[in-house]
Amino acid sequence: MKKHLLVLGMITCIFGLTACGTETEKVEKETILTEEEAVEVGESLVAQVVSIYESGTVAQYSGSTGFEMLEAAIASLESASEDMGNYVGIISSEAEVDVDGAVINVTVEGTERNAVMEVILGETTTESITTNVSYTFGELMQKAALNTLLGMGTVFVVLILICLIISCFRFISILENKKKKNEAVQEIKETAVNNAVSQIEEKEELTDDLELVAVISAAIAASEGAVSTDGFVVRSIRKVNKSKWQNA
Repeated sequence: MKKHLLVLGMITCIFGLTACGTETEKVEKETILTEEEAVEVGESLVAQVVSIYESGTVAQYSGSTGFEMLEAAIASLESASEDMGNYVGIISSEAEVDVDGAVINVTVEGTERNAVMEVILGETTTESITTNVSYTFGELMQKAALNTLLGMGTVFVVLILICLIISCFRFISILENKKKKNEAVQEIKETAVNNAVSQIEEKEELTDDLELVAVISAAIAASEGAVSTDGFVVRSIRKVNKSKWQNA
């Protein structure tokens, strides 16, 4: 009997905990808005943003709460209008709601293309409103192809530039070799000139020495009373410093 009561008590406790857990889950799953309410709020915000954009009165809200979000929403709508065209109206809306807020996608019609305005709501404020143009599959493929061609074209252009730069290295080596050749020719010319000058100087010194030998030989022959200088041989000539000779 006691065992039956114990088992019954445990079952009761389990059911009680299950009930408590269910209530807790229900509390946790409670949201700030229902899907219908979120859709209404999203469409209302989209209508306000479009009205402010078309009237051009965004500057009037400067300094107010949420102005930065509103300014970003207007900028996004203005950018999308280039492909979307003028705003016509709301086509449909859908919302995803949770405890932290809601995400509402409002599909709007444009004169050129449709777009989806995504409204993100926080617990207490509107976090962002962005406009995304809805392109067809063909347009998306065309853009992808253009991006691919642009990327490949850029790569090929860079490769061609690199090849041109590498090919220029040949001309650099030619210029360097030409410069070295000119320097070598200039050096050879200078060496030849220096050799010629030294040879001329040696020749002049030799000529002076021969004349000096002849004069000395003639003087000695005259002092000895000789008729010619055939019997004289000058072995060497030593130059004496004139100042030392005068002092002596």
